Amino acid sequence: MTAASRGEPESGDGLQARIVVPERGVDVSLDLAPGRVLAVFGPNGAGKSTVLGGISGVLRPEEAYVRVGSRVLTDTASGVVVPAHRRRVALLAQDPLLFPHLDVRANVEFAPRSAGRSRREARGIADRLLDAVDAAEFATRRPSALSGGQAARVALARALAADPHLLLLDEPMAALDVETAPMLRTLLASVLRREQRMAVVVTHDVLDALALADEVAVIDGGRVVERGSVHDVLTAPRSGFAASLAGLDLVEGVATETGVRAVAGGEVVGDTSRAPGPGEQAVAVFAPRAVSVYRDAPHGSPRNVFAASVRSVTTHAGFVTIRSTVDGIGEIAAEVTAAAATELELVPEAQVWLSVKATEVAVHPAAG
Repeated sequence: MTAASRGEPESGDGLQARIVVPERGVDVSLDLAPGRVLAVFGPNGAGKSTVLGGISGVLRPEEAYVRVGSRVLTDTASGVVVPAHRRRVALLAQDPLLFPHLDVRANVEFAPRSAGRSRREARGIADRLLDAVDAAEFATRRPSALSGGQAARVALARALAADPHLLLLDEPMAALDVETAPMLRTLLASVLRREQRMAVVVTHDVLDALALADEVAVIDGGRVVERGSVHDVLTAPRSGFAASLAGLDLVEGVATETGVRAVAGGEVVGDTSRAPGPGEQAVAVFAPRAVSVYRDAPHGSPRNVFAASVRSVTTHAGFVTIRSTVDGIGEIAAEVTAAAATELELVPEAQVWLSVKATEVAVHPAAG
């Protein structure tokens, strides 16, 4: 089923929203084209769930404007507030919130029946969607007999049964175990592509963005600090939070002719072909694997050489990540093999030297 066949506009006016909640420090504007999926990231307390609540109608912000397609759902300036159950916006949270007194099929039938569909039509919709989410075999079970992953699939089918113009997902995989989450992620990606549903997915897992989303927004301190395609945000992050998601080092400061002067006074030299003008806010970004680690000052003429103190050492998949503090720069992570870490005796509080080739450092405008 396509956006056009559901009567939605085909271009130009999918989602437009601004949610302002002063007591929570939130002032967020989002827009999204029909059929697109937006992944929203941010630290805890940044305002992500508040934004979903304002869009869905379960929260009434002090100031808000929400339009989905041609329908204005909230406009506090003119007093328009469409009730949540009439918005055709489905909010799917971590807790499936299935009706415990109804079996699985009846749970999915509930929305179309409430919309005036006949029992036969509702049954057909429920069976089609349960099959689509690979949950047809659970149709006669009660929610109490379902596993977490099974309940999540049924909740997705129930949300889709309402034929929403917009699907909002708040940490949909957070409560699932490490085996179930990838299965649901794959299923959700398939459903979103097939149904061409416009969706906003709040998440902490970069895999959700890679599997589900077309675009990424980073919310921090109640504001959107970064927005772009999944590729652009994860390969060239402009905020510390996005860099942590992408597993990259990021140094914030101001642009110079050759790189970035950090807030603490140190300087990182890099590729300035995409940098802002000197004196403007900028970031230097590089991969931990591009950082070389030495116990003595390196010879030669690398442009970026820093004395550092090892703060932590962690292992993952045969590699060792060393996080070190550099005076004038801040924290830098380096990735080395387990053999190299052993040979260099890399332990917390060890004094080391770090070097990064200037060609491995990209300088971009800062977020905000």
